[in-house]
Amino acid sequence: IHGFYSLSFREQPIFSTRAHVFQIDPNTKKNWVPTSKHAVTVSYFYDSTRNVYRIISLDGSKAIINSTITPNMTFTKTSQKFGQWADSRANTVYGLGFSSEHHLSKFAEKFQEFKEAARIAKEKSHEKMELTSTPSQESAGGDIQSPLTPESINGTDDERAMPEVTQNSEPRAEPTQNALPFTHRYRFHSH
Repeated sequence: IHGFYSLSFREQPIFSTRAHVFQIDPNTKKNWVPTSKHAVTVSYFYDSTRNVYRIISLDGSKAIINSTITPNMTFTKTSQKFGQWADSRANTVYGLGFSSEHHLSKFAEKFQEFKEAARIAKEKSHEKMELTSTPSQESAGGDIQSPLTPESINGTDDERAMPEVTQNSEPRAEPTQNALPFTHRYRFHSH
């Protein structure tokens, strides 16, 4: 699905670079596994239909990276020519090896820029959702409360009255009964 989706992506990439692509070993979570045999094009795309930013890299017809940028993602430079970011949706960590420090810095700069754009886009979509969802939530809340109130009043008043009587009478008898065998036991042990 990912491969087909990125291939049918008709929009121009916002920014492209070339890098060796790696993914973290799913078993050890420590070692890097190369997913491209040579440097491939790694591009940032903007998906206007979903209002999201993606990092996509194709090796032939196969999408070796299809990562949606979210506001909580971080791109980390781990050396002068290598950087990585974790993608929780894909449940992996992607690593990119660049030919120069300049290419790495440029990629990191763009990552930060589009991450910020993703954050703003997310906030806007939340605002839209809140505007459309608040009236329905209020009416739903009213509907839920109205049938519950008469039932809860009838039910709890009767229930509350009954246990209070039994609770008050029982504890008075219980402490003395409980205390006696306890003191007997204590004296018995002390002798």
